[in-house]
Amino acid sequence: QVQLLESGGGLVQPGESLRLSCAASGFNFCLFAMSWYRQAPGKEREWVATISNLGYSTNYADSVKGRFAISRDNVGNTVSLQMNSLKPEDTGVYYCSVRLANDYWGQGTQVTVSA
Repeated sequence: QVQLLESGGGLVQPGESLRLSCAASGFNFCLFAMSWYRQAPGKEREWVATISNLGYSTNYADSVKGRFAISRDNVGNTVSLQMNSLKPEDTGVYYCSVRLANDYWGQGTQVTVSA
């Protein structure tokens, strides 16, 4: 049974940082790329970042490039998202995801950036 459990969200002021984590289980973690998505209120879910199975390759949405960093630990089966220089438009629910035969999502963690 695939499980993805996000943590680390919270309320921060613009310019501050947060680190999100996602604990994965139920599949062979080191074989699959992992991604982060987010969904702002009233908007569709959007892709944020992806990391390859061994962590050698990363890709980012233009809106977060240079501010966010995705990483993974294939021993601990976790994927993280370091978010720096946060902006109000980064507010939303953040989800980690994996594509196996189907797409799997965690329950999400809320990030609110507000002065």
